[in-house]
Amino acid sequence: MSDLPAEPPAPTQQAWTELTHTDHQQAWAAFHARYHFRASPHPEDWPAIHEPTPSLTFDLTAINDGAQRAAAYDAINAEALRCFLWALHDVDELLVLDWQHPTHILRPHQQALTDPTHWQVPVYPDGDYCAFFTPDLTEGTFGHPWEKSLCVIGPRLIDSLGRSLSTWLPLLRQDGQLMHERSR
Repeated sequence: MSDLPAEPPAPTQQAWTELTHTDHQQAWAAFHARYHFRASPHPEDWPAIHEPTPSLTFDLTAINDGAQRAAAYDAINAEALRCFLWALHDVDELLVLDWQHPTHILRPHQQALTDPTHWQVPVYPDGDYCAFFTPDLTEGTFGHPWEKSLCVIGPRLIDSLGRSLSTWLPLLRQDGQLMHERSR
């Protein structure tokens, strides 16, 4: 017999909490100040953030639509959650920025215990810019919906999420430097 409980323990708080309008504005202002965010659908304006050292940006254009995209969507979100829990084990809450939508706090431990497959804001950029960051904005992810890319920022996430994604996704940029040209 296993020592594991038959059911996971009940969560003590919600996985997702929407920030107030004031906190939302402050979070975006801090993100803009640190990463110089600029939204644009035009390739000549990419990347949309200053990609720091260390960072790895993965090319999501290699993912085909349909079943492959659905599987990649689930895989990236699941792997990000695992890495948030394991690599950022000392971080209880992540700031989640979703462009043109409310900002949230995500408690990865609660997400894992409640419904790990349902994301109010996905890590995989599915139509909007989306960013998941530690409260000090030093480690996290940034998804670009038009470039179809996912940037992994910070040494702990690069060693975990970056290492995992690199087994099946092409690397577009490292530390903000282009690694390969895309075919157009």
